[in-house]
Amino acid sequence: MVENAFELVQPRPKVEIHLPDGRILSGPRGASLEQFLRSLPEWQDTPIVGAVVNHELRELTYPVMMEARVIPVTTADADGARIYRRSLVFLLEVAFEELFGEAVLSVDHSVSSGGFFCQVHGRPGLSDDELDRLKRHMQKLVEEDIPFERSVVPLSEAIDLFTAKKMTEKAHLLKFRQKESLVLYSINGHRDYHHGYMVPSTGYLRWFDLRRLNHEGFVLQFPRRHAPRELLPMPDYPKLLTSFRQYGSWLKRLGIENVGALNEAIASGRIREIILVAEALHEQQVAEIARMIMERSRSARIVLIAGPSSSAKTTTLKRLAVQLLAQGISPLPLEMDNYFVDREMTPKDENGQYDFERLEALNTKLLQEHLKRLIAGEEVQLPHYDFKLGRSRPGEVVRLEKDQMIILEGIHGMNPRLLPDFAPEETFRIYVSCLTQLNLDRHNRISTTDSRLLRRIVRDARERGYSAQATISRWESVRRGEKRHIFPYQENADVFFNSALVYELSALKKFAEPLLRQVPFGNPEYIEAKRLLAFLDWFLPVDVDLIPDNSLLREFIGGSILQEFRLWEKPLD
Repeated sequence: MVENAFELVQPRPKVEIHLPDGRILSGPRGASLEQFLRSLPEWQDTPIVGAVVNHELRELTYPVMMEARVIPVTTADADGARIYRRSLVFLLEVAFEELFGEAVLSVDHSVSSGGFFCQVHGRPGLSDDELDRLKRHMQKLVEEDIPFERSVVPLSEAIDLFTAKKMTEKAHLLKFRQKESLVLYSINGHRDYHHGYMVPSTGYLRWFDLRRLNHEGFVLQFPRRHAPRELLPMPDYPKLLTSFRQYGSWLKRLGIENVGALNEAIASGRIREIILVAEALHEQQVAEIARMIMERSRSARIVLIAGPSSSAKTTTLKRLAVQLLAQGISPLPLEMDNYFVDREMTPKDENGQYDFERLEALNTKLLQEHLKRLIAGEEVQLPHYDFKLGRSRPGEVVRLEKDQMIILEGIHGMNPRLLPDFAPEETFRIYVSCLTQLNLDRHNRISTTDSRLLRRIVRDARERGYSAQATISRWESVRRGEKRHIFPYQENADVFFNSALVYELSALKKFAEPLLRQVPFGNPEYIEAKRLLAFLDWFLPVDVDLIPDNSLLREFIGGSILQEFRLWEKPLD
């Protein structure tokens, strides 16, 4: 008779965690991730603010109860940057509340240099001395290294808390929450909800600054991912801020200044009018841009359009073409991508890969020559780039008529090095971006990057058959190119067009959620898919049949009447 080789034993007092490079850390069962990872030599290099434990993102306070594979998450990672910035906002909120009592602080939107634009309500804006005092108080809280205390409370308790604190938009948001509980964090007795994980204590938040931007508000500045211990110089963003202010005024006009108000409009059946007004405001803005182009049409025969991925540049361009045609101007579209140099001349990046996003990947000399000849009324044979072969071939022959303007769309449209032989007054530059200012509440902002990523996930699935996993895996590279080649030049635009729609995330929800749920557990993209699903949980769905067929949103969800619009492509006689 064979004796049973298996038996129940008491758990060992120690457990091991396995790091990606093969190192193993051993420590007491139940010790936090922070306690384990503090022993690493790199702890002092790039701030570690979280970890992926067996394919799930965890806070550093997470107790390790069994053997696990652990990937440290630093502020150089996307998830780590979000943890750091979210925690920093809570630190600012607590310090502000302790100093300025009944006044209201709102975190409105991001600025490209690495920061969030903040405003004060219920009292005059902070003076320079008050802003310095606020910064010093935050630094004091950092020095005290106060723990972030996490608690899970019933939804009713959270609603009562926010109602008592006169945070009505937070209470309103929770009215539509499907889950029966909510995670709250506390510092020095100040409790609030923040959408996502936090650092263990205030001592982690050593790198920040408060800088006045204008008389209306200030910027909470934080390090960028590529320089986690540095604060970059902060340039002026007058056009970007103007665009955000305009969108904020639209939201006030609609009575939809946060997601709770949007959900209320959907639940009460008022969303139809919200959609119609939002679309009318877009059309009004496109018509105004067309009017501005008309005023410049004698000197500016070239319209340049640029913007980051999934900003609805294609539909914006077509809607603009309709407006220009209505005013007697016939646009001639040129594709910047057809001016790529042959493959062997394409520059390479630091990894030795072809870098198609650098300006040097374009034959700018040929582009300028063709533009000059077209404006002079000459016939030009355009190039056609064969992406499979990596070669430029002869394309169609065109001529610019007297009533025509050239519209040139591409990522380098705002870069002054694109057309150095043309004076600024000879071009009209339009920057298109999805600059959402609709936030969950006064402290939980909605990232414009998340809005664009959700747009792209939905469009990639519909038009290219890509999975959400595939789109998410490419997104980091897309964002890197935008930061290098688009965002630094956005203020060169003559006009900003904000393609954000107040209701769009409620509309995208229906399409995005099934795609995100298909991302397999265990893949790197799973964590991002899970985060986006948790974010979309805050939105009630909207009936997409209510969305007009010429809406910018139709570029992503399908059904656009402008899909086959060709009237503006005037053939050569």
